[in-house]
Amino acid sequence: MKFPRITQAAAALTAILASCAAFAQVEPTEPVRWQLNMTPGVTQTAANAYSAHMIMLWICVVIGILVFGAMAVAMIKFRHSKGAKPDTDFTHSTKLELIWTIIPIIILVGSAWPATKMVMAQYSANQNTEKDEMIIKVTGYQWMWRYEYVGEGVDFISRLDRKSDGLRQNSTSSQAEIGAHDSYLRNVDKPLVIPADTRIRFVITADDVIHSWWVPALGWKQDAIPGIINDAWTKVSKPGTYRGVCAELCGKDHGFMPIVVKVLPKDEYQVWLAAQKPAQTVAPVPAAAGDPAAPVEAVPAPAAEKPAAATPGAAPAV
Repeated sequence: MKFPRITQAAAALTAILASCAAFAQVEPTEPVRWQLNMTPGVTQTAANAYSAHMIMLWICVVIGILVFGAMAVAMIKFRHSKGAKPDTDFTHSTKLELIWTIIPIIILVGSAWPATKMVMAQYSANQNTEKDEMIIKVTGYQWMWRYEYVGEGVDFISRLDRKSDGLRQNSTSSQAEIGAHDSYLRNVDKPLVIPADTRIRFVITADDVIHSWWVPALGWKQDAIPGIINDAWTKVSKPGTYRGVCAELCGKDHGFMPIVVKVLPKDEYQVWLAAQKPAQTVAPVPAAAGDPAAPVEAVPAPAAEKPAAATPGAAPAV
C-alpha cells in the first residue's frame, strides 16, 4: 500500500467518529457522561434549536473535509522531497479571491436565515400571552428555588434533596455511598410539577443575586435578576422528569441548587394540584337571631347620603 500510515489514521478516525455517533444517540430526558451532542428536547423550541444545530454541524463537517482534504493533498503531492518548487511568479488570482469570498457569504446567509426565522417565531410566540393556559412564578434564592402557581394558591420551596446535601457535606462519605445514591446532587426535595401539552408562561426573578433557570430539555434558559421580571413560555409534549441547573454563578453553593421538572398527563396533574392546595375551610353557620352567644359584627355606617325630599302626605316620624 502506498500510504499505510494515512490509511491507518483514516481507519482510526472512522472508528472514533462511529463511537462518537453512538454516544450522541441519547434520550432527551437525561444527559450522559461524555455526551458529545445536543439532545432533541421535548418542546418545539428545543426541536428548533436541535435542528439548527445539526444543520450547522454538517455544514462545518463538509467544510472541514474540503479544507483539510485540500491541505493534505497539497502537503503530499507538492512536498519538497518530491522535488516540488514554489511558483515565485504567482502573485494573486482574482477568480480565486472571488470564489473564497462569495462562497462563505452564501453559506453564512443560508445558515443564518432559518436560524433567524426560528428566533423571530419564538419571540413572537413569547409576546402572545393570550394563549397562556397557566402561569408559574419562579424566584431564585441562595441556594434554592421558589415556585408559585399563580391563581392556584400553591407555593413551595424546592432545594437540593437532604440525602445529597448530607453526603456532600460529610467529609467521610465514600465513593460507594455517593454512587449508591440515585441522581446524586441532581435531585430535589420538591420538584416543579406541570401538565403535558399545556402552554405555560414562566415569570422569573430573584430575591438576592442573579441566578439563571435552565432546563436543557425545554430548549431555553432565562436569567433571574433581582428587581426585574423576565418571562418565557413552554409547552412540553412528553411526560417525564427533566433536570436542570442554575446557569449563573451565584455564590459558594451555586452548584447545589438543581432543578427538577416533573411533567404529568393532564388528569394526573389535576389530582396532584388538588392535593397541594390547602384544605378548604367551612364557613361558620350564622347564629339565630337573639342568641346571646352569637358574636355581633360591627356593620360599617353607610356613607352620608343627600336627604330625600319629603313626600306629601307622609306621616311624620315618631
